[in-house]
Amino acid sequence: MDNKVTLSFDKDVIRRAKEFAASHNISLSRLVELLLLRTTMEQYSSLEDIPIAAWVRELSQGNIEINVRKRSRKESKGEFFASKK
Repeated sequence: MDNKVTLSFDKDVIRRAKEFAASHNISLSRLVELLLLRTTMEQYSSLEDIPIAAWVRELSQGNIEINVRKRSRKESKGEFFASKK
């Protein structure tokens, strides 16, 4: 079940994040959820230890390009259910 949370960000960061999410056919909420999921999967002693930290910094500065392979609906569904096991 999804829960709502209110976050505050710089307007320019929000604009770039929305553009990035839209260009990859994902909602901003799911993008943030993915980033939070990745950062909370392990125990880290500092923010610098989080492997995604540099990627997030680059994304917020607009200096990153990610190429995502388009998946079929069937592949996406299979991946989703496999992650729930």
